[in-house]
Amino acid sequence: MPADQKNVNKADINSLADQAHLPLDIMGLFFFAYRDFTGDADALLERQGFGRAHHRVLYFVNLRPGMPVADLLDILKITKQSLARVLRQLIDNGYVEQRTGHADRRQRLLFATDKGRSFFGQLSESQASRIDASIDALPPEAANMVRRFLIGMVDPADRSVLDRLNLTSKL
Repeated sequence: MPADQKNVNKADINSLADQAHLPLDIMGLFFFAYRDFTGDADALLERQGFGRAHHRVLYFVNLRPGMPVADLLDILKITKQSLARVLRQLIDNGYVEQRTGHADRRQRLLFATDKGRSFFGQLSESQASRIDASIDALPPEAANMVRRFLIGMVDPADRSVLDRLNLTSKL
C-alpha cells in the first residue's frame, strides 16, 4: 500500500456513520465541564470523608431550609437507605440537623447548621467562580440561554420541582 494511503477498516467507517447524528462534541464537553466543576468540591468533601451524595444533600438543605426528608428523596431519586446513611453522617458531624414538623410530628425537616452553611459555602466557591467566569465571557443574553438549555435537559416531569425550588426565577 502506498505511504499516502490510509488503511481503514470498513467496520470503523460504518460505526462512525452510525454515530454521526449524536452530539458527541457536546456530550464530551459535558463530561469535561462536569469533571472540572466537581473536582475542587470533591477534594474538600474527601477531606471530610464525604462524597458527592453529601454535597447534593448539603446543596438542597442550604437551598431550601426546612425541606422535608420526603421531598429530598423525590428530588435525589435515591433510596431511603442511601439517604439515611448520608444524612446520618452529616448529622453526626454537625453539618445538618433534623427537626420534627410542627403540623405533622412524623415529618422530618432538614436544616443546615452554621457549620453546614459554612462548608457549603466553601464547596460552592470554586463552582460559582467557574460558572461566573464562563457566563461573563458570553454576551449578556446568553446566561438565560444557558438556563433554558439546562432546563431543557431536565425531565419534563421534574420541571415543576425546578419552579418550587426557585431555580427558574431568572427566566
